[in-house]
Amino acid sequence: MARSMELARSESSAPRARNFSELEKALGAAGLAVDEMLERLLEKPHGLQGRVHEAMRYAVFAGGKRLRPFLVLSCASLFEAERVRALRVAAAIEAVHTYSLVHDDLPCMDDDDLRRGRPTVHVAFNEATAVLAGDALLTAAFDILCAPETHPSGEIRCQLAAKLAEAAGSDGMIGGQMIDMQATDRALDSSEVILLQRMKTGALFEFCCQAGPILTQAGPEHQSRLKSYARDFGLVFQITDDLLDAVGSKEKTGKAVGKDKEQGKATLVSIYGVDGARKEAEKLARRAAGVLEPYGQKAQILRDLAFFLLDRES
Repeated sequence: MARSMELARSESSAPRARNFSELEKALGAAGLAVDEMLERLLEKPHGLQGRVHEAMRYAVFAGGKRLRPFLVLSCASLFEAERVRALRVAAAIEAVHTYSLVHDDLPCMDDDDLRRGRPTVHVAFNEATAVLAGDALLTAAFDILCAPETHPSGEIRCQLAAKLAEAAGSDGMIGGQMIDMQATDRALDSSEVILLQRMKTGALFEFCCQAGPILTQAGPEHQSRLKSYARDFGLVFQITDDLLDAVGSKEKTGKAVGKDKEQGKATLVSIYGVDGARKEAEKLARRAAGVLEPYGQKAQILRDLAFFLLDRES
């Protein structure tokens, strides 16, 4: 009976019709606000080192959905966090995310020439500059989090910095990338693929969703609940990303496709098949939406976001 009620609640959490116009407006507005904050926070090109500033800005302002900053802002709004503080955290996470893309695209990693429809940083500048630009963006993120403007409490700033370091480090995003690099040499089963994706992609999503409760000193139950949402959301994101690689086009995605199959990498798409992966993503989206029930209508945009991923084309 309890299981039936849980499934019923999850079903009711899904939008009856996929009309995401309000969500798309909110995504657009959040993206503009985060870009304004990044414009203020990132160094303008100056001095003999100006070339690295140019490369950082080239990478950050290359477009993109600003999905991670949107998660920060949306989860922070559940607890009425001060807007400027949430925007600074959102800018920090976008700096980390962009650094990861710059380094992922390097010849020693994924060796991609195209990102968001234009040349990758190492192509537009050079490989050494791309390495330095990525390093500088990572460093800038912690500079942003540790500044008093992010929060007057040094303890809270330390909590944010520690949580981001954990998410981006060797047991988070970097560890996931290490597993991914080795995935061409051994066959991963579904549990190992899920571990890889939760580390490489999901860990940053978890930070995004937990930052709001940290900023407002909400109880640990909120961090735990939003972490659960982020874990399923992250898998939905990665499955749909892998679907785009499998059946998408370079014109729509703005990057090369078919690389996972070419490199022999196991993904949930290769394990479950295209239809099976889509069904798994739908199930995870429903579960993620159901976790947010205690927040009522305030969390509707986060519920919609999980289903919005299912229809994405880039």
